[in-house]
Amino acid sequence: MDVKIVATKSCSHRLSLQHELDELGIPFEVLFVEEHPGVVVTHSIRHSPNLLVNDEVVFRGQPTPLELRQFFNRV
Repeated sequence: MDVKIVATKSCSHRLSLQHELDELGIPFEVLFVEEHPGVVVTHSIRHSPNLLVNDEVVFRGQPTPLELRQFFNRV
């Protein structure tokens, strides 16, 4: 499973999302929109953060810890 956080460098929610993924034991990569404009265009990114799983946007904005657990328990 390929998990990526797509966020701005100044996104205040990114660290929280990283922490939640770490707590769930989910490996991930962080892509900053400032450095990856192609990802922004491809996935119509307008807000921060976004969570991509296998190159598909699964969350736009900050998901709750419960939403994350439920999603990753299903996949």
